[in-house]
Amino acid sequence: MLWPDIFHFMSLALQAIATYIEGHRLEVISMTIGLVYLWCEYRASILLWIVGIVMPLVDIVLYWQNGLYADSAMDGYYALAAVYGFIVWKWGKTVSTDKQQRPITHFPLRLLLPVGLVFLAVWAAVYVWLCYLDSTVPVCDSFVNALCIVGMWALSRKYLEQWYIWMVVDIIKTALYAYKGIPVKGSYYALSVIIAIMGYRKWRQMMVQQQYQ
Repeated sequence: MLWPDIFHFMSLALQAIATYIEGHRLEVISMTIGLVYLWCEYRASILLWIVGIVMPLVDIVLYWQNGLYADSAMDGYYALAAVYGFIVWKWGKTVSTDKQQRPITHFPLRLLLPVGLVFLAVWAAVYVWLCYLDSTVPVCDSFVNALCIVGMWALSRKYLEQWYIWMVVDIIKTALYAYKGIPVKGSYYALSVIIAIMGYRKWRQMMVQQQYQ
């Protein structure tokens, strides 16, 4: 292949990428904001909640335009949950007596049963709601949304094990959004699986370090 052919091929590829981005602008914006969110969560930065308010607002429009009304409604919850998470991290009661942010801790075993029961109840409620909305994948959709609600709560409490929840959520959502015809968002969740694994290791290291401070 000669250089003119290579340049022509690259030009066509760039044009195709530009055309795709133009037709999926909201997806690209959502994914970009999502990457910032993941970075903030990886660093255990309180800024993740600020980004976590903005990203669902973009997704509400994205999902509504694609006819995913349940997803759109759930993102309204996520925006409100981000406000709650910011308040808890900033002003919530912590183990330490100084004015530091909430420390990273383990998920209390005593909460496994009540949280599990809440998860099942939410799963059932969201399933009924999605069936009413004629969702094409009510079981999977309701499961992952119920898991997200538990995950957001665990993240707001800064439990290390919340990363396990997001690993499961991200794996399911990768396939779910590819099936729903939102491939850019699906690729974001595929990347999120890797970030979740790295985030768990980072938070575990930070939890050990905070014990010596």
